[in-house]
Amino acid sequence: MPDLNVIATLRTCYTDKFGVPRQSGLVPAAWGVIEFEPAYRRVEAVRGIEEFSHLWLITQFHLVSEEPTSLTVRPPKLGGNEKRGVFATRSPFRPNRLTLSVVKLDRVELEGDMAPRLFVSGVDLVDGTPVFDIKPYVRYADSIPEAHSGFADSPPPPVPVIWECESLVPDDVRVIIDQSLAQQPQPAYHDDSDREYATEIAGWRVKWTATTDGACVKSCEFVG
Repeated sequence: MPDLNVIATLRTCYTDKFGVPRQSGLVPAAWGVIEFEPAYRRVEAVRGIEEFSHLWLITQFHLVSEEPTSLTVRPPKLGGNEKRGVFATRSPFRPNRLTLSVVKLDRVELEGDMAPRLFVSGVDLVDGTPVFDIKPYVRYADSIPEAHSGFADSPPPPVPVIWECESLVPDDVRVIIDQSLAQQPQPAYHDDSDREYATEIAGWRVKWTATTDGACVKSCEFVG
C-alpha cells in the first residue's frame, strides 16, 4: 500500500490537545484554516467547493505518537469507567490514528501567496493537524435520519461557564472559551472540584475548575 500524502495542514484555535472538543460541531465558534502543501496549492483543486456548506476532513492525531497496546478504550461519554472496543469508539488511541471530522466551510480565499485557503469552523482538532483528504459533505448520502448511535446517541449537555476573574480577552475568543469549557473537556472520571485545569485557546492561557454546577474560569492571560 502506498504511503499517504499530506495535502494540507489545519491551523486551529487549539494549541493544546487538552481542551479540544471531543467531536466536531460541539463548539461552533472554534475556527480553523486549511493551508495546502505547495504541490496541492492550486486554485483549480478547490473549484466549486464554495457550493458546499460543510466538508469532511480526513486527518491524523499527529500528537498521539504511540501505537495502542490495547484494542479497548474507556470513552468519556461513559464516564471513563467502562471499556469498549476501539473500533466502537472515536478514541484517538487507535491504529493509524486517522480521524474523520465534518466542519463548516465559512470562506474560500482565492488570492494571496497561500491561496487557496479554506476557512472553517466547528473544528475538533489541534493546531498543526495534517490533512490527508477533503471531501464535500453531501446531505442525502451523509445524513441518515433513522440511524442510531449506541452510547453516543445524543450530544453531551453543555454546562454553565462562570468567570471568576477579570480579563481583557476579546469577545470572539471568549465565545470559543465558553463553548469549549461548557463541553467539560476534563477527564470524565475526575470529581475533585478543587482541581485546576489549564489549556491554551486562541493564544490565551485559561485556567478553570469544574464543579457539579459547571466550569469556573479562574484566570485567562494572553500568551501570544
